[in-house]
Amino acid sequence: MSTDDQSERGALERLLLAHLAEQRKSRRWSLFFKSLGMIWLFFVVFLVIAHNDGSLVSVQPHTSLIDLKGEIGGNDGVTADALIASLGAAFEDRHSRAVVLRINSPGGSPVQAGQVNDEIRRLRGKYPKIPLYVVVDDICASGGYYIAAAADKIFVDKASLVGSIGVLMDGFGFTEAMKKLGVERRLITAGDNKGFLDPFSPLLPHQESHARAMLAEVHQQFIQVVRQGRGKRLKETPDMFSGLVWSGSRSIELGLADALGNLDYVAREVVKAEDIVDYSPQESIADRLARRIGTAMGDAMRPWARDQTRVH
Repeated sequence: MSTDDQSERGALERLLLAHLAEQRKSRRWSLFFKSLGMIWLFFVVFLVIAHNDGSLVSVQPHTSLIDLKGEIGGNDGVTADALIASLGAAFEDRHSRAVVLRINSPGGSPVQAGQVNDEIRRLRGKYPKIPLYVVVDDICASGGYYIAAAADKIFVDKASLVGSIGVLMDGFGFTEAMKKLGVERRLITAGDNKGFLDPFSPLLPHQESHARAMLAEVHQQFIQVVRQGRGKRLKETPDMFSGLVWSGSRSIELGLADALGNLDYVAREVVKAEDIVDYSPQESIADRLARRIGTAMGDAMRPWARDQTRVH
Protein backbone atom coordinates (compact mmCIF):
# COMPACT_ATOMS: atom_id res chain seq x y z
CA MET A 1 0.00 0.00 0.00
CA SER A 2 1.37 3.39 -0.99
CA THR A 3 2.08 6.16 1.49
CA ASP A 4 -0.76 8.24 0.04
CA ASP A 5 -3.23 5.37 0.48
CA GLN A 6 -2.16 4.86 4.09
CA SER A 7 -2.52 8.59 4.74
CA GLU A 8 -6.05 8.65 3.26
CA ARG A 9 -7.07 5.57 5.20
CA GLY A 10 -5.77 7.05 8.46
CA ALA A 11 -7.63 10.29 7.80
CA LEU A 12 -10.83 8.35 7.05
CA GLU A 13 -10.50 6.32 10.27
CA ARG A 14 -9.96 9.48 12.31
CA LEU A 15 -12.98 11.10 10.70
CA LEU A 16 -15.12 8.04 11.38
CA LEU A 17 -13.97 7.83 15.01
CA ALA A 18 -14.64 11.53 15.49
CA HIS A 19 -18.14 11.06 14.04
CA LEU A 20 -18.86 8.11 16.37
CA ALA A 21 -17.61 10.09 19.36
CA GLU A 22 -19.84 13.00 18.39
CA GLN A 23 -22.84 10.67 18.11
CA ARG A 24 -22.16 9.20 21.56
CA LYS A 25 -21.83 12.68 23.01
CA SER A 26 -25.07 13.76 21.33
CA ARG A 27 -26.93 10.72 22.69
CA ARG A 28 -25.63 11.40 26.21
CA TRP A 29 -26.81 15.00 26.09
CA SER A 30 -30.15 13.92 24.62
CA LEU A 31 -30.62 11.40 27.45
CA PHE A 32 -29.62 14.04 30.01
CA PHE A 33 -32.15 16.59 28.75
CA LYS A 34 -34.91 13.97 28.49
CA SER A 35 -34.24 12.89 32.08
CA LEU A 36 -34.20 16.50 33.22
CA GLY A 37 -37.50 17.09 31.46
CA MET A 38 -39.11 14.07 33.13
CA ILE A 39 -37.88 15.19 36.54
CA TRP A 40 -39.25 18.68 35.96
CA LEU A 41 -42.59 17.30 34.74
CA PHE A 42 -42.90 15.05 37.80
CA PHE A 43 -42.06 18.00 40.08
CA VAL A 44 -44.72 20.20 38.45
CA VAL A 45 -47.34 17.44 38.71
CA PHE A 46 -46.37 16.91 42.35
CA LEU A 47 -46.84 20.61 43.11
CA VAL A 48 -50.20 20.72 41.34
CA ILE A 49 -51.51 17.67 43.22
CA ALA A 50 -50.19 18.89 46.55
CA HIS A 51 -51.63 22.36 45.99
CA ASN A 52 -55.04 21.06 44.98
CA ASP A 53 -55.17 18.78 48.01
CA GLY A 54 -53.97 21.51 50.35
CA SER A 55 -51.16 19.29 51.56
CA LEU A 56 -48.22 21.59 50.99
CA VAL A 57 -46.47 22.12 54.28
CA SER A 58 -46.68 25.67 55.55
CA VAL A 59 -43.90 27.25 57.58
CA GLN A 60 -46.31 29.95 58.77
CA PRO A 61 -48.73 29.70 61.69
CA HIS A 62 -51.74 27.84 60.35
CA THR A 63 -54.91 25.96 61.14
CA SER A 64 -54.53 22.21 60.69
CA LEU A 65 -57.52 20.52 59.07
CA ILE A 66 -58.55 16.88 59.27
CA ASP A 67 -61.66 15.73 57.39
CA LEU A 68 -63.76 12.88 58.75
CA LYS A 69 -66.18 11.87 56.01
CA GLY A 70 -68.47 8.87 55.86
CA GLU A 71 -68.84 5.84 58.05
CA ILE A 72 -66.26 5.33 60.79
CA GLY A 73 -64.59 1.99 60.14
CA GLY A 74 -66.62 1.40 56.98
CA ASN A 75 -65.24 0.40 53.59
CA ASP A 76 -65.97 3.82 52.11
CA GLY A 77 -65.29 5.80 55.28
CA VAL A 78 -62.23 6.29 57.43
CA THR A 79 -60.50 4.08 59.97
CA ALA A 80 -59.32 4.95 63.45
CA ASP A 81 -55.71 4.20 62.47
CA ALA A 82 -55.81 6.71 59.62
CA LEU A 83 -57.41 9.41 61.77
CA ILE A 84 -54.98 8.86 64.64
CA ALA A 85 -52.01 9.15 62.28
CA SER A 86 -53.37 12.43 60.87
CA LEU A 87 -54.09 13.81 64.34
CA GLY A 88 -50.56 13.02 65.47
CA ALA A 89 -49.02 14.76 62.45
CA ALA A 90 -51.21 17.84 62.91
CA PHE A 91 -50.45 18.23 66.61
CA GLU A 92 -46.72 17.62 66.14
CA ASP A 93 -46.38 20.43 63.57
CA ARG A 94 -44.80 23.30 65.52
CA HIS A 95 -46.54 25.82 63.24
CA SER A 96 -50.00 24.46 64.02
CA ARG A 97 -52.08 26.94 66.03
CA ALA A 98 -55.13 24.69 66.30
CA VAL A 99 -56.49 21.47 64.85
CA VAL A 100 -59.95 21.47 63.25
CA LEU A 101 -61.71 18.15 62.80
CA ARG A 102 -64.40 18.68 60.18
CA ILE A 103 -67.01 15.93 60.58
CA ASN A 104 -69.64 14.76 58.14
CA SER A 105 -70.47 11.28 59.42
CA PRO A 106 -73.55 9.29 60.45
CA GLY A 107 -71.44 7.21 62.83
CA GLY A 108 -70.01 3.73 62.65
CA SER A 109 -67.92 1.49 64.85
CA PRO A 110 -68.13 2.45 68.55
CA VAL A 111 -64.76 0.77 69.10
CA GLN A 112 -62.97 2.88 66.49
CA ALA A 113 -64.82 6.03 67.55
CA GLY A 114 -63.68 5.36 71.12
CA GLN A 115 -60.08 4.91 70.00
CA VAL A 116 -60.10 8.28 68.24
CA ASN A 117 -61.77 9.95 71.24
CA ASP A 118 -59.08 8.57 73.54
CA GLU A 119 -56.30 9.74 71.21
CA ILE A 120 -57.75 13.26 70.97
CA ARG A 121 -57.83 13.56 74.76
CA ARG A 122 -54.24 12.24 74.97
CA LEU A 123 -52.96 14.72 72.38
CA ARG A 124 -54.79 17.62 74.01
CA GLY A 125 -52.99 16.74 77.24
CA LYS A 126 -49.62 16.41 75.51
CA TYR A 127 -50.01 19.67 73.55
CA PRO A 128 -52.06 21.89 75.88
CA LYS A 129 -51.41 25.03 73.80
CA ILE A 130 -53.00 23.54 70.67
CA PRO A 131 -56.80 23.38 70.91
CA LEU A 132 -58.91 20.98 68.89
CA TYR A 133 -62.17 22.21 67.43
CA VAL A 134 -64.87 20.26 65.63
CA VAL A 135 -66.75 21.78 62.70
CA VAL A 136 -69.90 19.89 61.70
CA ASP A 137 -71.04 19.86 58.08
CA ASP A 138 -74.30 18.03 57.33
CA ILE A 139 -74.29 15.45 60.09
CA CYS A 140 -72.39 14.48 63.22
CA ALA A 141 -74.27 11.55 64.69
CA SER A 142 -73.65 8.47 66.79
CA GLY A 143 -69.96 7.51 66.46
CA GLY A 144 -69.26 10.86 64.82
CA TYR A 145 -70.51 12.65 67.92
CA TYR A 146 -68.66 10.15 70.12
CA ILE A 147 -65.46 11.57 68.58
CA ALA A 148 -66.66 15.19 68.61
CA ALA A 149 -67.32 15.07 72.34
CA ALA A 150 -63.55 15.14 72.95
CA ALA A 151 -63.14 18.56 71.29
CA ASP A 152 -62.56 21.86 73.08
CA LYS A 153 -65.47 23.36 71.15
CA ILE A 154 -67.99 22.15 68.59
CA PHE A 155 -69.17 24.47 65.79
CA VAL A 156 -72.23 23.64 63.68
CA ASP A 157 -74.42 25.01 60.93
CA LYS A 158 -77.92 25.89 62.04
CA ALA A 159 -79.27 23.04 59.86
CA SER A 160 -76.66 20.42 60.79
CA LEU A 161 -77.91 17.18 62.34
CA VAL A 162 -76.30 16.44 65.69
CA GLY A 163 -76.71 13.74 68.31
CA SER A 164 -78.03 10.18 67.97
CA ILE A 165 -76.47 9.24 71.29
CA GLY A 166 -77.45 5.61 71.27
CA VAL A 167 -76.34 2.14 70.20
CA LEU A 168 -77.98 -0.36 67.89
CA MET A 169 -77.58 -3.90 66.68
CA ASP A 170 -79.58 -4.66 63.56
CA GLY A 171 -80.31 -7.65 61.36
CA PHE A 172 -83.13 -9.65 59.78
CA GLY A 173 -85.17 -12.70 60.71
CA PHE A 174 -86.29 -15.15 58.03
CA THR A 175 -87.89 -17.92 60.08
CA GLU A 176 -91.50 -17.29 58.98
CA ALA A 177 -90.52 -16.98 55.32
CA MET A 178 -88.56 -20.22 55.59
CA LYS A 179 -91.61 -22.00 56.99
CA LYS A 180 -93.76 -20.86 54.09
CA LEU A 181 -91.12 -21.95 51.60
CA GLY A 182 -90.53 -25.26 53.32
CA VAL A 183 -86.87 -24.47 54.00
CA GLU A 184 -85.20 -26.18 56.95
CA ARG A 185 -82.32 -24.54 58.81
CA ARG A 186 -79.61 -27.03 59.76
CA LEU A 187 -77.31 -25.36 62.27
CA ILE A 188 -74.91 -27.49 64.30
CA THR A 189 -72.94 -25.77 67.09
CA ALA A 190 -70.62 -26.63 69.93
CA GLY A 191 -71.88 -24.25 72.60
CA ASP A 192 -75.52 -23.52 73.33
CA ASN A 193 -75.26 -19.88 72.24
CA LYS A 194 -72.83 -20.18 69.32
CA GLY A 195 -75.70 -19.43 66.92
CA PHE A 196 -76.38 -16.20 68.81
CA LEU A 197 -78.76 -13.97 66.78
CA ASP A 198 -78.56 -16.22 63.71
CA PRO A 199 -81.06 -14.66 61.24
CA PHE A 200 -82.29 -18.08 60.10
CA SER A 201 -83.08 -19.33 63.61
CA PRO A 202 -85.79 -18.21 66.05
CA LEU A 203 -84.84 -15.37 68.40
CA LEU A 204 -84.47 -16.91 71.85
CA PRO A 205 -85.53 -14.75 74.84
CA HIS A 206 -82.33 -15.26 76.84
CA GLN A 207 -80.18 -14.35 73.82
CA GLU A 208 -82.21 -11.20 73.17
CA SER A 209 -81.81 -10.27 76.84
CA HIS A 210 -78.05 -10.74 76.60
CA ALA A 211 -77.87 -8.55 73.48
CA ARG A 212 -79.86 -5.79 75.16
CA ALA A 213 -77.55 -5.91 78.18
CA MET A 214 -74.50 -5.52 75.93
CA LEU A 215 -76.06 -2.57 74.10
CA ALA A 216 -76.99 -0.93 77.41
CA GLU A 217 -73.39 -1.25 78.60
CA VAL A 218 -71.96 0.35 75.46
CA HIS A 219 -74.68 3.02 75.63
CA GLN A 220 -73.60 3.95 79.15
CA GLN A 221 -70.01 4.21 77.95
CA PHE A 222 -71.17 6.60 75.22
CA ILE A 223 -73.15 8.69 77.70
CA GLN A 224 -70.17 8.90 80.03
CA VAL A 225 -67.93 10.11 77.18
CA VAL A 226 -70.43 12.84 76.28
CA ARG A 227 -70.80 13.97 79.90
CA GLN A 228 -67.05 13.98 80.37
CA GLY A 229 -66.41 15.93 77.18
CA ARG A 230 -69.20 18.48 77.45
CA GLY A 231 -69.17 18.94 81.21
CA LYS A 232 -71.34 21.72 82.61
CA ARG A 233 -72.24 22.93 79.13
CA LEU A 234 -74.58 19.96 78.74
CA LYS A 235 -78.23 20.67 79.54
CA GLU A 236 -79.59 17.15 79.90
CA THR A 237 -83.17 16.34 78.98
CA PRO A 238 -85.06 13.04 79.32
CA ASP A 239 -84.59 12.24 75.62
CA MET A 240 -81.03 13.53 75.17
CA PHE A 241 -79.54 10.02 75.24
CA SER A 242 -82.46 8.31 73.51
CA GLY A 243 -80.90 8.25 70.05
CA LEU A 244 -82.67 11.35 68.71
CA VAL A 245 -80.90 13.92 66.54
CA TRP A 246 -81.35 17.69 66.67
CA SER A 247 -80.71 20.62 64.38
CA GLY A 248 -77.52 22.58 64.82
CA SER A 249 -79.39 25.47 66.40
CA ARG A 250 -81.15 23.20 68.90
CA SER A 251 -77.92 21.34 69.68
CA ILE A 252 -76.38 24.63 70.84
CA GLU A 253 -79.32 25.22 73.18
CA LEU A 254 -78.87 21.71 74.62
CA GLY A 255 -75.15 22.16 75.09
CA LEU A 256 -74.28 19.46 72.57
CA ALA A 257 -72.53 22.14 70.51
CA ASP A 258 -71.07 25.55 71.28
CA ALA A 259 -71.69 27.96 68.42
CA LEU A 260 -72.48 28.44 64.76
CA GLY A 261 -69.50 28.47 62.45
CA ASN A 262 -67.82 26.83 59.46
CA LEU A 263 -64.17 26.03 58.77
CA ASP A 264 -63.24 29.45 57.40
CA TYR A 265 -64.92 31.22 60.29
CA VAL A 266 -63.14 29.12 62.89
CA ALA A 267 -59.74 29.55 61.21
CA ARG A 268 -60.20 33.30 60.77
CA GLU A 269 -62.07 34.39 63.89
CA VAL A 270 -61.32 31.73 66.51
CA VAL A 271 -57.84 30.41 65.70
CA LYS A 272 -56.68 33.67 64.09
CA ALA A 273 -54.73 31.68 61.47
CA GLU A 274 -56.44 31.81 58.08
CA ASP A 275 -53.83 29.63 56.38
CA ILE A 276 -55.26 26.08 56.37
CA VAL A 277 -53.10 22.99 55.95
CA ASP A 278 -54.88 19.69 55.23
CA TYR A 279 -53.72 16.65 57.22
CA SER A 280 -56.68 14.49 56.24
CA PRO A 281 -56.09 10.78 55.64
CA GLN A 282 -55.51 10.37 51.92
CA GLU A 283 -53.75 8.38 49.26
CA SER A 284 -50.02 8.69 48.79
CA ILE A 285 -48.69 11.04 46.11
CA ALA A 286 -47.78 8.03 43.94
CA ASP A 287 -51.28 6.56 44.27
CA ARG A 288 -52.95 9.87 43.52
CA LEU A 289 -50.66 10.49 40.56
CA ALA A 290 -51.35 7.04 39.12
CA ARG A 291 -55.10 7.44 39.64
CA ARG A 292 -55.19 10.90 38.06
CA ILE A 293 -53.06 9.86 35.10
CA GLY A 294 -55.37 6.88 34.61
CA THR A 295 -58.43 9.15 34.77
CA ALA A 296 -56.88 11.62 32.33
CA MET A 297 -56.00 8.85 29.89
CA GLY A 298 -59.52 7.45 30.19
CA ASP A 299 -61.02 10.87 29.46
CA ALA A 300 -58.70 11.30 26.48
CA MET A 301 -59.62 7.89 25.09
CA ARG A 302 -63.40 8.33 25.33
CA PRO A 303 -63.80 10.52 22.21
CA TRP A 304 -61.64 8.07 20.23
CA ALA A 305 -63.67 5.16 21.50
CA ARG A 306 -66.92 6.91 20.56
CA ASP A 307 -65.54 7.61 17.08
CA GLN A 308 -64.59 3.96 16.66
CA THR A 309 -68.05 2.91 17.78
CA ARG A 310 -69.69 5.16 15.20
CA VAL A 311 -67.39 3.99 12.45
CA HIS A 312 -68.17 0.33 13.07
